[in-house]
Amino acid sequence: MTTRERERILLIVLDTPKRDRAAERREATQREILEAAWALAQDRGLLEFTLRDVADRVGMRAPSLYTHFPSKHAIYDAMFGQAWTDYEQLILAELDALPPDPDPRAIVRRASRVFFDFSVADPARSQLMIQRTIPGFEPSAESYAPAVRTLEHSRRLMSELGVTDPDDFEIWISLLGGLVNQQLANDPGGTRWSALLDRAVDFWADGVGLPPSPTDQKAASRRPNRTTRSTG
Repeated sequence: MTTRERERILLIVLDTPKRDRAAERREATQREILEAAWALAQDRGLLEFTLRDVADRVGMRAPSLYTHFPSKHAIYDAMFGQAWTDYEQLILAELDALPPDPDPRAIVRRASRVFFDFSVADPARSQLMIQRTIPGFEPSAESYAPAVRTLEHSRRLMSELGVTDPDDFEIWISLLGGLVNQQLANDPGGTRWSALLDRAVDFWADGVGLPPSPTDQKAASRRPNRTTRSTG
């Protein structure tokens, strides 16, 4: 091996970042703790588990868990950030898949469906994301950031579709939240309010002046005209 070759190998070794195995183990443990917390929230309810329950679920002594999350609110904070990050990634994928010549009404229906289905799929997650049911809990700025970004993605989308009045956007958000809450409160696991989603969104779309969807117009044109024959 030549001197130049040895120097090249040495440079590669020196330039290769060392793995921080302790940090990797810590991150893996925190992920395991959050998975346990979500499972307990889904099984018992968001407010009905303790830190000791979480520690037992992951096979850890409670004092050891405190080194990762010093309080229950700290776990809620991490769960809140994780939930909104997951939803942000979902809607970004949806935005990337939009056709080049979009149908505004169809896009609003799709955006509404994505939020509705994501919310009702996990009642505990929905409760944490869009309801203020935990006394004294306020998400940290870091955990709240993906929620803020998600709203900005939605506002930008609506603006591109021609919906620029902030009040129209707020009504849409409130409409979706109300339907989600009705579904979870009165027909969990069912389809009662899910089946009404497109109709409710169309009411809103009519109010803000979105044009009818071309697919709706084609379907309407295929329906037979019903005329009333006079008898006399």
